[in-house]
Amino acid sequence: MATDIVDDRFFAALHLRAMRLAGIAHDSAREHDAFRTGTLETLLAGRLQGDATIDAVLEKGDHGIGSTAQPRGELIIVDGEAYGAAADGRASRVAADTTIPFAVVCRFSVLAHSPLRRPLGLRTLRDVVDAMAPGAPSVLAVRLDGDFTELRLAGAPAPTSISPPLGDAAAQQTEWSLPRASGTVVGFRFPDRVAGVEVPSYHLHFLADDRTHGGHVIDLTMSEGELRVDGRDELHVELPEHLRIGTPRLEDRAATPSTEGG
Repeated sequence: MATDIVDDRFFAALHLRAMRLAGIAHDSAREHDAFRTGTLETLLAGRLQGDATIDAVLEKGDHGIGSTAQPRGELIIVDGEAYGAAADGRASRVAADTTIPFAVVCRFSVLAHSPLRRPLGLRTLRDVVDAMAPGAPSVLAVRLDGDFTELRLAGAPAPTSISPPLGDAAAQQTEWSLPRASGTVVGFRFPDRVAGVEVPSYHLHFLADDRTHGGHVIDLTMSEGELRVDGRDELHVELPEHLRIGTPRLEDRAATPSTEGG
């Protein structure tokens, strides 16, 4: 398997920086930054009203994941276009003025790639990504393009008058399987040092080539395709005025649902 290895010197450190909502408009996107709007605390508490709009988020990146509140669903950003996947898996474009409670985006540029010519499950794919950037403490942006089998996806529960906390919502999420699909998986690998701000480990979303189906990836097998990764050495976190960011802690893992599969 041909693999371009990322220079570990690039991943010397990951910096976490909080900024206010105005930072979306006034803090320019750097070449190697990831940008996050919303906090894990707000999702855990079920506060899903949203503060940032899709068009503001897309100014910061063309690759990303997140969630939508109205209607409730999974957000998938591929090649600068934003799609929302409903609880039944149906996907559609998200209007530019839609407000969202959470998104992580970056301007994706390939730092390492690997063609995949044999069936690989999600756990093995994670190992391949880890090997492409061994020991890296940074946020890694991940993109898979190709053909998938045994694709297992999840969607957020339908909206109610009172949004449940994230852990309860995860227990209510819908799940389904696709026996075969072609499309793109996008997402990130988050290091332990951002626990409490983001869920450590991998967070991946799928969008079909025809843009009609998508969701949160629980498990998959990739039969053939291309794996690309990019590294971010700084994570910007946008905060509404009424929130503050605490110190990321490893023990915050216990407050997050185990929905990342694999």
